[in-house]
Amino acid sequence: MTARGYDGWRDMGARTFVVVGGTSGLGLAVARLLVGGHRVAVVGDAPDEVAAVTDDLGCAGAVCDVSSYEQVRQAFAEVADRYGEIDGVAACASMWAGGDLADLSPERIRRAVDVNVLGTTFVIKEALHQMRRQGRGNVVYIGAMAVAKPRPGIPVYRATKSYGSSLVESLAEVQHSNQIKVMLVHPGPMPTRLQERVGDEFLDEVSALPEQVAAEVVRLLLLAPDDLYVSGERVLRADGRW
Repeated sequence: MTARGYDGWRDMGARTFVVVGGTSGLGLAVARLLVGGHRVAVVGDAPDEVAAVTDDLGCAGAVCDVSSYEQVRQAFAEVADRYGEIDGVAACASMWAGGDLADLSPERIRRAVDVNVLGTTFVIKEALHQMRRQGRGNVVYIGAMAVAKPRPGIPVYRATKSYGSSLVESLAEVQHSNQIKVMLVHPGPMPTRLQERVGDEFLDEVSALPEQVAAEVVRLLLLAPDDLYVSGERVLRADGRW
């Protein structure tokens, strides 16, 4: 894990947010909305992409493979050490694995499980560890409409994203406090890099822009500890397709 720092913030009203998968697509859109008034650390697995985003946004960043628990732990520890707290975490990292199961290579299947299952678990584990120490904080997991509606050709992708939804729903129930909120956003199709990789047979005519969905993610991240109880709630954005 390699960190890039930015300590320009001195506004005591600013909060600290970690955007995992924040170098492209929805994650980048979330980071862009937050940097105007808050401290942001973007996490990605490509050093050149992390460098480009941190330079562009003027925020902190960390190069981290989320399938490595040690790298995730170190990334969160460095953000907490630098800023003293982590007010919110957007878990946006995702690995596409589309196609018939018979056609998917074992390597592709394993990587999807590594990122979408292990990575999600490790990120939320460390987010909650920090928030329980603070006694407050918001976690927003980015799922997929595929979880709510089966679709041919995506059995592995849907299964791994379903794991994340099940994990978040269960964790939300055990917080026993509105001070720590664990929430889900299930976006419909968006014109992101992941959507570009899915292949023509999975492309959609109706989609939402990442910036539109990002506004909803940021709204949830900015909820105060005494705001209405929403932990475990899903925000579904079918965007007219279903």
